[in-house]
Amino acid sequence: MPERRTDVLVVGGGLGGVAAALAVCRRGRSVVLSEPTDWLGGQLTSQAVPPDEHPWIEQFGCTASYRQLRDGIRDYYRSHYPLTEAARGARNLNPGDGRVSKLCHEPRVALAVIESMLAPHRASGRLTVLLGHEPAAAHTDGDTVRAVTLRDAASGDEITVAADYVLDATETGDLLPLAGAEYVTGAESRDRHGEPHAPDVADPANMQSITVCFAVDHRDGENHVIDRPRDYAFWRDFRPEFWPGPLLGLTAPDPPTLEPMGRRFVPHPDTATAARVAEGKEKGDADLWLFRRILSRDNHRPGAFGSDVTLVNWPLNDYWLGNVIEVDEASAARHLEQARQLSLSVLYWLQTEAPRPDGGTGFPGVRLRPDVTGTRDGLAKAAYIRESRRIEAVTTVTENDVSLAVRGDRGATPFEDSVGVGSYRIDLHPSTGGDNYIDIPSLPFRIPLGALLPVRMRNLLPAAKNIGTTHITNGCYRLHPVEWNIGEAAGALAAHCLEHRLEPQQVHGEKARLADFRAELVRQGVELAWPEVRGY
Repeated sequence: MPERRTDVLVVGGGLGGVAAALAVCRRGRSVVLSEPTDWLGGQLTSQAVPPDEHPWIEQFGCTASYRQLRDGIRDYYRSHYPLTEAARGARNLNPGDGRVSKLCHEPRVALAVIESMLAPHRASGRLTVLLGHEPAAAHTDGDTVRAVTLRDAASGDEITVAADYVLDATETGDLLPLAGAEYVTGAESRDRHGEPHAPDVADPANMQSITVCFAVDHRDGENHVIDRPRDYAFWRDFRPEFWPGPLLGLTAPDPPTLEPMGRRFVPHPDTATAARVAEGKEKGDADLWLFRRILSRDNHRPGAFGSDVTLVNWPLNDYWLGNVIEVDEASAARHLEQARQLSLSVLYWLQTEAPRPDGGTGFPGVRLRPDVTGTRDGLAKAAYIRESRRIEAVTTVTENDVSLAVRGDRGATPFEDSVGVGSYRIDLHPSTGGDNYIDIPSLPFRIPLGALLPVRMRNLLPAAKNIGTTHITNGCYRLHPVEWNIGEAAGALAAHCLEHRLEPQQVHGEKARLADFRAELVRQGVELAWPEVRGY
């Protein structure tokens, strides 16, 4: 079995993994970065999810390297797309003018920018990227991971990578069981952490829904109806007990109130509708075409694009009938396929049965865009995974640390070991335990270093959604800029420990060493605390 040696192994090439690899390379250390798909970028690329971000992202509240990624995406459009002069000159260009984010864009553009950020490190030989590789085994010596075996999904060939530090940046915390690390899944009990929204009894199998996203445009007068999906009859008749009607419909719960909320789907809505949504006169997800639109034809010269492109990640295609982790391979594959069938059924329903404003049904001109997702079937390369295995950490962030209702005007818990910041509502989608949305206000928060430290393992660090949060707080620590910040902090910590011959627990446990590390983070553009924010 081939073997290689590196300073740091990063397993998982999502946003956290990319940020971790960049942080290590900037310190002159060698990195092997593996990724199960053929696209780096995770949520932003292979899962095709435009960034979910807080309202102040254009001014503050992210790391300098994440801002470089955002700026690079805008510059890519300015350099390569036939933008109107107004769009080209817009400082905060939003290519898709989607309502979910101030920067809605195509997955391939994010991929191009990520590759450009990594390019000099690959050219120098410091960074090796292994696409199409999944972790198969972890080789441990007591509390230390000595090496990880990675398997090429296409050929079955294996390579073992030995490293001083191993970072788990996988979407589901795959290294934790392989390495024998302590971790939790699903919902903790209310007694465990005293969280108001936790259940009375722990349910490790109760995890948030996953979503298989896809992109569509609309060609008026054309027929792009796909073949009837295999499971369409099931999904067409599916009526969840806690849903206000059939899942394939335009009425779904309003996440904060759980009251029935009607949405609409009209390709290329009129100017008045778009203006009403843009001005905030109705909820951003009320218009599904505009909600996650990733390319707006109006931002480009007339005739450049015949249609907008919008991303389907809606209440309709959240899948919660089973888990894809902590189950056997056959069950995981079955649930993933059912999630794919649900998304194809949503598409077919849009094309054939969705209500139209003129009283008719179906939009046959809705066209699947496999070129946007880089796949043959048009669905995203990977499912959008909202909830991972989570380490048993030195510090566990709970609802009581970030909830507006709990903390009030005191602000979120001011962790003195902060290695970054983030902000998002506590946003849990329907779960496999039968829970409806849990969507409650949270406060701008800090990321404590203690949440990145396993209780026992000495050189294994989480670098994505697998840090020390709970089922509840995962709902606000799982989004794009936070995952990037977590990965960057984990990578910087590994490089710092190598340079100073320390272990992560020593950095965390000694005030002077912690101050030195935090000062390094500040120098590389990591914000450790929020400025005073009013009007949240």
